[in-house]
Formats: sequence, C-alpha cells, structure tokens
Amino acid sequence: MPLPTSATAPFCPSEVAGSIVVPAHLPWWKKALRFAGPGLLVSVGYMDPGNWATDIEAGSRFGYRLLFVVLLSSLAAIVLQCLAARLGIATGRDLAQLSRDRYATTVGRIQWGLAEISIISCDLAEVLGSALAFKLLFGVSLPVGVALTALDTFLVLGLQGRGFRRVEAIVLGLVGTIGLCFVVQLFLIGPDWGAVAAGFVPSLHAVSTTEPLYLAIGILGATIMPHNLYLHSSIVQTRAVSGASGKLAALRLTRIDTICSLGLALLINAAILVVAASAFHGTGRTDVADIGDAYKLLAPIAGTTVAAIAFAIGLFASGQSSTFTGTIAGQVIMDGFLRLKIPCWQRRLITRGLAIVPAFIGVWVMGDRAVGELLVASQVVLSVQLPFAMYPLIRFTSQRDLMGEFVNTRPVALVAWLLFVVISAANVWLVAQVFGLA
Repeated sequence: MPLPTSATAPFCPSEVAGSIVVPAHLPWWKKALRFAGPGLLVSVGYMDPGNWATDIEAGSRFGYRLLFVVLLSSLAAIVLQCLAARLGIATGRDLAQLSRDRYATTVGRIQWGLAEISIISCDLAEVLGSALAFKLLFGVSLPVGVALTALDTFLVLGLQGRGFRRVEAIVLGLVGTIGLCFVVQLFLIGPDWGAVAAGFVPSLHAVSTTEPLYLAIGILGATIMPHNLYLHSSIVQTRAVSGASGKLAALRLTRIDTICSLGLALLINAAILVVAASAFHGTGRTDVADIGDAYKLLAPIAGTTVAAIAFAIGLFASGQSSTFTGTIAGQVIMDGFLRLKIPCWQRRLITRGLAIVPAFIGVWVMGDRAVGELLVASQVVLSVQLPFAMYPLIRFTSQRDLMGEFVNTRPVALVAWLLFVVISAANVWLVAQVFGLA
C-alpha cells in the first residue's frame, strides 16, 4: 500500500473538525461521554517520564512533604487547559491560528519555533522513558531501546483514515494501564495513608530551603506542557457544535472532561511520589533520583518482582502515549502558524527523529546516567517555553471582541494572570538554578 501523500485523519485536526456528532436528544450523561476524550489526550503530557523523574526524586528525598505541590500544579493545569478549550469552542479557531492572525509575522514565527521545541523536548522525554522501559523489560541496551522507539511511526500509518475516537480509545487504554500499574504498586508497598493525607496540605515550611524548593519548581515545570495549550484548543473542535446555546453546553461538558482527565493525571502523579516516598524514603533510601534505580530497588523492598514489572510496564505506556498527542500537536502548530500540512507519518518521523538524535548521543556518551540528566534538561526547556504559550492564551480569552459572551470573567482573568506571574517567576528561578545563575 503506498504511503499517504497528504495530511489525513485522525492526526490532522482540520480533517476531523466537527466529525463527532452529539445529538441534542441524548441525556446529559451520554452527551458527556461523547465529549470525553480531548482532555484525556491532553492529560498524557501530565504523566510523561519527565514527571516520573521529578516525582520519584521528590518522594525519595522528602517523603510525602511535596504532595501538595503536585496538587497545586495540577489545579493550575486544569485552569489553563479549561481556558484553551474555551478558546477553541468559543471562536472555532485554535491558539496557533489566532496567534498567527493577531501578531506580527515575525512574532508568530518565533512562537511557532518555540512550540516546535517544546514538542521535541517532550518527545525526548518519551523516547528516554520508552528506551529505559525496553531495557528494563527485555534487557536490550539503551541505544537499541532508543532506536526501537522510531517504530511507533508504523502505529501512525496503521491508524490513517480512522476516526478520532479510535485515537482517544487507544490513549484511554494507555492511561488506564499506567493507573493500574500504580494501583498494584500501592497495594504491594502499603503507604502510610495518614501521612499521605497530611502531605496534600500546603506548607511553606516544606519548601523553606533550597533543595525542596528546587524540586517543587521542577514538579511545576514538568506538569504544564506548553504545546498542550495549542493541542487542546484544536481537538475540542472535533465535536460538532452550533449556536450560542450549543457552545455553552459544549463548554460545560468539556470542562467535565478536562477536570476528570487531569484529575486522573493528578492521582497518577501523586501515586508515583507516594510509591517513591513509601518504598525509598521510608526505608532510608533518600538518594534515589533515577528511574532505573527506582526499578531495581522496588522488588527487594516490596518483596516481589511484580511491583518492579508493573513499574516498567507503566513507564512503557507513559512513553508510548506521546506517539499520538505529539503527532496531532505538531500538525496543529504547523497548520496554525504556517498554513502547512504534511502527511502525518512524516510529521511523526520528523519529531521522533529530532528527539532520537540527542537521546542516542546522550546514552552513547554518558551511558545509563544520561536518562536522568536528559529528562531534567527536557523539563527545563519546557519550562522556558511555557510563558510564551500562556500569555496569548490568557490575553485572547480575556478579549470580548474575540470571545463575545464567553469572555473570561474578571475573577477567572485575575486567577489566570496570577498563575502566569507565579509560573513564569518559578520557571525563571528554576532555569537560573540549573545554569548556576542564582
């Protein structure tokens, strides 16, 4: 069968816009199920191997103390993703398209470049996570594992011409796998649930010194992915919506989808930290900061290899999930900023190729320790990109001439701008610490 020469469904959002019909006569819960999916695709970015690295180190070094940071970061993510969905539904256009039309060409091209870097950085984390999972599960070397990640292009080819719901169903399976793996680990390790509950209570004392504060900002930087804001504003348009009343109903149902999906991501991130806190910090191993080390130590601590195997399977599912979201986000950004569409398999090959090169060089030169160091580096790069996506999103959703009756209320706008200031300042501090500037 010849390779496709044009952008095709389901990975090109413009090809599947309005393709999912939601009949008006359906009861609300069936409508909610029809609207469920976009939030799930976005949630994938909130439980990638970059999050695993920061959560494992935080749990190992500080126990349950930084659980509240995971909670607050996830709440901030919910606010921003709801704004992205609101923008797409209210205007019928995505963040990339609006940025192209409302900013100077040079500014738009800079935004496009930064968005592409964020996708590649996120994909780098997925490559490293999948490569490490291949090594843990099948015993292959890291360079071989990195090379094997290129094969996911065949998944994109195999789904060409399929409906968007098929992609959502596959991602649901991957996210469900991650969740199930951590349920198994929690059951085997048996954390102190009272201490877990106490960890969710915000505490300035818990981040009063440099080390926990650094990790807290690392968790924040690893949580909110800039390209997810572009992605979400586009894929919500796969549902057929018409009229002001239809848009209002869509906003409500999409909000449910977003909150539930990112709530699941919150639980998984919290579970990663809880597992690390129980298995490592609770047994005196406060020096575990590497995913590979965590895998090796889980079996003897839990008393069974099942915990370690579940850990590796969850890591593999986490790494593979970006195959779909990275491809779709890349198409959204290219189409939105450049009015350019290419075959989806080419988009996947380009993104994965640009991620594989630094991953392969890193593991070849530095060996196993490259995984941890490159994961941290990828999260720093993502942190730098985030304000450049947040600013236009908050600005556009606060403009009445663009949003009409769906414009941000004053309290929502105030919370959004406050998040922009706090997250930007935190990311600047994180980058300064990494490069020794502070």
